[in-house]
Amino acid sequence: MKKKRGVVSGRRAFETAILTISLSVSMLTGCSGQEESLKLTEESKGATNITKEINKSVYDKLDFDDTAEVENAGKGLITAPEELEITNEDGKVIWSQKAYSFLEEDAADTSNPSLWRNAQLNHIYGLFEVMNGIYQVRGYDMANITFIKSDNGWIVFDPLMSVECSTAAKQLVFEQLGEGPIKAVVISHSHVDHYGGIKGIVSEEEVEENNIPIIVPEGYEEEVVSENVYSGTAMGRRANYQYGTMLEKSKKDSLSIGIGMGQSTGTVSYISPTKIIKRTGQVLTIDGVKMEFQLTPGTEAPAEMNTWFPQKKALWMAENCTGTLHNLYTLRGAQVRDGNAWAFYLMETLSLYGDQVETVFQSHNWPHWGKDTIQEYITNTAAVYKFINDQTLMYINQGYTETEIANKIQLPEELARVWYTRQYYGTVSHDAKAVYQRYMGWYDANPIHLAELTPTDSAKKYVEYMGDAEEILKKAKADFDKGEYQWVAEITNVLVYADPKNTQARYLCADALEQLGYQAESGAWRNAYLSGAKELRDGTVKDPDYRASSSGETRAKMTTKMMLDYIGICLDSNQASDLNFTVNLVVSDFGEEYTLIVRSGILMYQKGKTDHADATWTMPKAGLFAIISKDSKMQAEQIQQSGDKALLEKMSENIMSFDFFFNIVEP
Repeated sequence: MKKKRGVVSGRRAFETAILTISLSVSMLTGCSGQEESLKLTEESKGATNITKEINKSVYDKLDFDDTAEVENAGKGLITAPEELEITNEDGKVIWSQKAYSFLEEDAADTSNPSLWRNAQLNHIYGLFEVMNGIYQVRGYDMANITFIKSDNGWIVFDPLMSVECSTAAKQLVFEQLGEGPIKAVVISHSHVDHYGGIKGIVSEEEVEENNIPIIVPEGYEEEVVSENVYSGTAMGRRANYQYGTMLEKSKKDSLSIGIGMGQSTGTVSYISPTKIIKRTGQVLTIDGVKMEFQLTPGTEAPAEMNTWFPQKKALWMAENCTGTLHNLYTLRGAQVRDGNAWAFYLMETLSLYGDQVETVFQSHNWPHWGKDTIQEYITNTAAVYKFINDQTLMYINQGYTETEIANKIQLPEELARVWYTRQYYGTVSHDAKAVYQRYMGWYDANPIHLAELTPTDSAKKYVEYMGDAEEILKKAKADFDKGEYQWVAEITNVLVYADPKNTQARYLCADALEQLGYQAESGAWRNAYLSGAKELRDGTVKDPDYRASSSGETRAKMTTKMMLDYIGICLDSNQASDLNFTVNLVVSDFGEEYTLIVRSGILMYQKGKTDHADATWTMPKAGLFAIISKDSKMQAEQIQQSGDKALLEKMSENIMSFDFFFNIVEP
């Protein structure tokens, strides 16, 4: 195993770059004056002069001489491969740091320099010593995987998203630090990038045979299913945009997303927990390692927890503190998070452990060391969420709408200049909208918005009122030359919704989105802008390589109640509005009985059987999967029917199959 030359030499080059602000100015000179006449073609464009000037101005706003986070990101590096590229058994690349080798150069004019800096830090990968007995493999997936040395083996925290990535990380640790049995796995919260790689660390057989505890916070499994099944198709598709999985890795394409380089696309696995943490202060000692847990529900995830190691004076912060402002609402879609609770639990962390802690580490980015530094780190992080929550509510009570608030709210200057509260992942803008949504919902009290037309219908009326589409395009081109990229994107997208075949509108909308992407400090926003531009130019992507390989193990852990809820989601009630019946359901392998009541195509249920059923369906839980999949052969094999046997077929006819690659930037 070689010392990774790219990490070391790249870091030196980067430190030199951020200490000498003027070095990038030469790339960005000659940026004034009118843009050349825009040529609307399907090709990706470079940065306009206006974008170059905007990116250049970032150097004057931030203190690039402050290298504390640079030093933290590289501290403790033990080793790393010269190049890192992880493939699955078919040879498909599912994770690559090699693709980001261009980051060893100075910031490109097609990137916000602040985001470029963050990408460089997330590009520092390998095996790190956090402190004696605590090690992390960073940069092997979106998240970090942590190995705690126990008396006779290892305790693993957050085993990444993909089996292939966690397998590679485990091999690196064992090669460098010695093999040993896995004594426990701790999963800090219910997001897939923290549990999906678990079978690269342990198998279900090993867990059972060796009584290996899988330790999670209360509510974990319910939240895993809720997020990854009920809305899983839409969330997965939108994740393509947030994580830039469809984009190339280059100066003009995907960079980091603040909490890491992006999303791996390997095999997602799942093992049910065996030990539930139910209260703050609960203590477990496993193979000589004492762990005290702090539950933090409603923060970065609905079910999440921090862990205190009193023997080491070390604090695991899960994803409650990272190297970036995080999301109160994540662009892929999820339940809105509680900024007030997030701040409260961070302050509780300080009250519990702040006077003792010497090392803080977490599931993304890099650790922090020293009591004073850590107290400031946690306090500043709490402050940004508290500020966004409270100030948004202040504006709400003055009558401002969510869009007005998002355009008005800004972090105080002192907090805005802190590198780990910069907007690389979440943004103040969309986090403020999240607070508005949490307290006020979608409606802004303006009755105009109660029953709006569909985007397509309103777009057609806009074009009808505004006149010829060519005239609109002509005006939009002029506004593009002025640098009004947001407006140009909005108005040309109206043209696309009015007529998706208007290629000139598609290209101009793509060009505007592209410039917005080049300027974005948030990696998630950059990816979204550039993904939209790509699909406007090329059409909606349909390549299955752009999604992780689901093993179906999460669905297999669903309870009967969860399965019935999901069948109700898949049932097209409008299409099945004349469907009315009552069925007794017997789930034979679990000994459960339910009454299913379908009214106007709406599926409801209650525990127990009824004497007034139209039919009885007896099946193992696998039969419920057969209903969802509309697999008639499997239904015949798994489901025993008595009574009206036509009802199952009638319901199956109205079960929807979801197309993962639905349109986003066009009708």
